[in-house]
Amino acid sequence: MSEEPESQAFLNDFRWIMDVVQNVDVGLVLLDKDYKVHLWNSFMQNHSATAAEEVIGHSLFDLFPEIDEKWFRRKVQSVYVLKNSAFTTWEQRPYLFRFDNYRPITGKAEFMYQNSTFIPIQGLDGSTDSICMIIYDVTEQAINNIELEKANETLEYISKTDGLTGLLNRKTWENLLEKEYERESRYHENCSLIMFDIDHFKKVNDNYGHPAGDEVIRQTADIIRHSIRKTDIAGRYGGEEYVILLPHTPIDSAYVLAERIRKKIAAKPACYEDQVINYTVSLGVAAFDPSLKSPTNWIDFADQALYQSKQAGRNATNIYQYPEKPVEEG
Repeated sequence: MSEEPESQAFLNDFRWIMDVVQNVDVGLVLLDKDYKVHLWNSFMQNHSATAAEEVIGHSLFDLFPEIDEKWFRRKVQSVYVLKNSAFTTWEQRPYLFRFDNYRPITGKAEFMYQNSTFIPIQGLDGSTDSICMIIYDVTEQAINNIELEKANETLEYISKTDGLTGLLNRKTWENLLEKEYERESRYHENCSLIMFDIDHFKKVNDNYGHPAGDEVIRQTADIIRHSIRKTDIAGRYGGEEYVILLPHTPIDSAYVLAERIRKKIAAKPACYEDQVINYTVSLGVAAFDPSLKSPTNWIDFADQALYQSKQAGRNATNIYQYPEKPVEEG
């Protein structure tokens, strides 16, 4: 008489457990050592559009070929050997199962971002004979983190660049100049600096208007971008002033680049609405020299060379000439 109530209680407990397993808002998958599926709950059925009877008893890799089998086997084997749970986050691997994302709040995601837990399951003899995988939908958290990271990257970009030209702003460029100056002071490698500005820029603004002047500034920046290497460091130094730092560049190569930029600008008028604006630039070039006392000193020498170009009639490039060092007598 007492067995039936106990049997009924066990059955009720079993039904309750299975009801929880089927309706919990995470994916539950049970795999044996041959990677065959023995449990595929409602979460997995709904998101995979595959019923449990189509999955149970079949190899996980046959059912879902998008899973990286080599990586997955290595992950599961570590759980068997160590008899400890293992985890995978969406940052390490965006998903284990390629499920579509249906949540309206996170509709920007093409797929469901997932965290996964691998739990060793012991048999009656105490040996680990299967693995339970728990799949968590973390799409909302992932999208929020990704958007926050993008926003931070945007803010960092804005803080470092000039809004009109997209070149580095003065503060950022000067910080990089200081680092390069310190490196050059230690290793004494070839490095050069170009400084230039737009000739008669006030007349451009007076004759064509400030929006047209802004277009001249933007076009000049575009010409710089298309003329320099990825390793070169260009910035907007002031209103119509530009600077370019050229690591690993001797003075003669820097002069060639400066002349190339000057000729490109002289040959390409800026256009704003129906106005064609011819303009030129004057440039000064200064090489790094061990006698320099500071980065500011280096800029001053490039500026002096620029002033010589202005004095010579503009639309020209000049190199700063360091004083000759006295020859030591033997």
